[in-house]
Formats: sequence, structure tokens, C-alpha cells
Amino acid sequence: MSHPLDHYSPRFETHTDSHWRVRRRLDRVARLLDSAVRLPVVGWRVGLDAPLNLIPGAGLALSTGVAAWLVWEGSRLGAPKRLVTRMAGNVVIDSLISAIPVVGWLGDLFFRANDRNVELLRRHLDGKHPFRQRRHGRGGIIDG
Repeated sequence: MSHPLDHYSPRFETHTDSHWRVRRRLDRVARLLDSAVRLPVVGWRVGLDAPLNLIPGAGLALSTGVAAWLVWEGSRLGAPKRLVTRMAGNVVIDSLISAIPVVGWLGDLFFRANDRNVELLRRHLDGKHPFRQRRHGRGGIIDG
């Protein structure tokens, strides 16, 4: 009986590498927008989303645009329509909260749509393509 790694394909490695690069990029962008900095006194995490919303109109448009891009990338990674719809709903809720002056700034501290969306996507992708441990001296592979 042959082992699954006996039929190694460089094309598979390229796809796997690209998949993980996209996931890392999504994690970084979500963290930058929602939880990049820990506030010293209260210990809450805040990102660029809150200060962007201080710029009337343009800040909300920019943060919503980046959040929509995260949803689009999730769709490109193969997330089912139901998950993409849920992610888009999180963006809509965040945008509606952020559109309210003062309340929206506080809302950005408690409702982090980008962190939520990346976590939803991560759980889906990990279930679909669980990372396996090393075998026979080679690196881990993606199942699926």
C-alpha cells in the first residue's frame, strides 16, 4: 500500500503555500482594524477601525470597504454561501453601529466584525482542511 505523500506534487505545494499566505494576510488585516493595540489602563484591544470612524463619511467607507474585502477573500477561499452571508451580516451590523456618532466609536470596542469574520473563516477552513502533523521527515500537509 502506498503512502499519500509518495505521490508528492509541486503544484499541490504551491496551492497549499498560497492558501496559508492568504490566511495570514486576512489575520493581519483583521487584527490591524480591530485589535492591534492594547489600551494600557483598561486592557481593551482596539484597532484602526475606531479612529477611522472619527473621520466623517470617509473613515466609515474605508473601514467598511476593507471589511467587505475580507468577506470577498473568504468567498474566494471557498467558504459556503451561508458563511459568506453571515460574514457580510457582521460587516453590515458593524457599519450600522459605526455610523452613529459617539455610540459608534464605543461600538468598535465591543463589536469587532473583522476579528469575528476571520475566526468564522478559520474554523471553516480548519474543518475542511485540517493541518496534519509531520510524517516521514516531511512537512505537514493539508487534508482534503
